[in-house]
Amino acid sequence: MEIIRKLSEMISEEIADADKYVTCALKHKADNPALADTFFRLSTEEMQHMAVLHDQVVRIIDQYRREKGEPPAPMMAVYEYLHEKHIEDAAAVKAKQAMYK
Repeated sequence: MEIIRKLSEMISEEIADADKYVTCALKHKADNPALADTFFRLSTEEMQHMAVLHDQVVRIIDQYRREKGEPPAPMMAVYEYLHEKHIEDAAAVKAKQAMYK
C-alpha cells in the first residue's frame, strides 16, 4: 500500500526533525535558555506529529484487515522493519529530551 510507505517516510522525517530540534536545545540550554526552550518545544511537537501519523498507519492496517483480511506479507515485512527502526530512533530522541529536562 502506497499510503503506508508515504506515512512511514513522514514518520521518519518527524523523528529526524525532533532530533534536530532537541540537539539544538541541548546546545543552547546554557547560553540562550529562551531559544533552547523553543527548540525543545518544537522537538516535542514533532514527536506528537509522529504519534499522530503512526496512529493513522495503525488505523489503515486495521481497516484493511477488517475489509480484506491480512495485508500482503511483503508489505507487512517492510512495515515491521520500518516500525522497529522508528521505535529505536524515537527512543533515542526521547533520551535526548530527557537530558534537556
